Amino acid sequence: MKNKVFIVAEIGWNHMGNMRLAEKMIKSAKKSGADFCKFQTWKVRKLINGSWDSDGRKEIYNKAELTDKKHYQLKKICKKYNIGFFTSVFNKDDLPLLKKINNKIIKIPSHEIYNIDLISNCLNNFEKVLISAGASKWNEIKKISRLKNFKKKAILMHCISSYPCESKNLNFKKIDYIKKLSPVFGYSGHYNGINDAIFAISNGATYIEKHFTINKKLPGRDNKFAILPEDLSKLSSFRDFFETSYNFRGLNVQKCEMDIYKNYRGRWSGK
Repeated sequence: MKNKVFIVAEIGWNHMGNMRLAEKMIKSAKKSGADFCKFQTWKVRKLINGSWDSDGRKEIYNKAELTDKKHYQLKKICKKYNIGFFTSVFNKDDLPLLKKINNKIIKIPSHEIYNIDLISNCLNNFEKVLISAGASKWNEIKKISRLKNFKKKAILMHCISSYPCESKNLNFKKIDYIKKLSPVFGYSGHYNGINDAIFAISNGATYIEKHFTINKKLPGRDNKFAILPEDLSKLSSFRDFFETSYNFRGLNVQKCEMDIYKNYRGRWSGK
């Protein structure tokens, strides 16, 4: 294997600000084979005016907003269960806090792929930057690929920002073009289930991100189309199988085949 495959359980804001629930999700993600738990960082006071002001979403955002203290709490819980922690960032004002908590890895969500200032700041201050390429024009993606440190630090993530995403819209052929810009690439999936993630792993994606929950009946849109622990376990099991089996053993007879090679060839033909 050229690159290890990392599985990211995107808990996002499925915890709704409840740290006990968040801990249950983190523990379950680790048990199910994830390498990272990812959350989302925003400040409601920075939110522009929109339909969310009157349709109930702003109330949800207020509940799910992570205070500085909760960021540190989540990092501590992840450390307790020996699983990686990072978040998606939407505003560069949050970068000093996130850099202080964990400067190893950060995520640019599809909403901010146009935000060159934010992406440049992340590329300059974090060791690895996952960039979701959903809801973007190809010229925007090419522009990002020319940024300083992109080739060194960025992991471009194929993504279709449709919730949930139908199979006919997955557009996996686009991966062939993403590979040319970002040879080490990933996949952020919103398809219902894990078949999309299995395809992505089989085609070379090294970071696989899927929304994760322990109960689809919990409040919030993301819980409804997130995968459950049993799905995550199946996905990590496939990842382990893939890493073991997609391992070049040469073009000739393997040691495990020598009995057949030496003792069975020509057994019935006499040749």
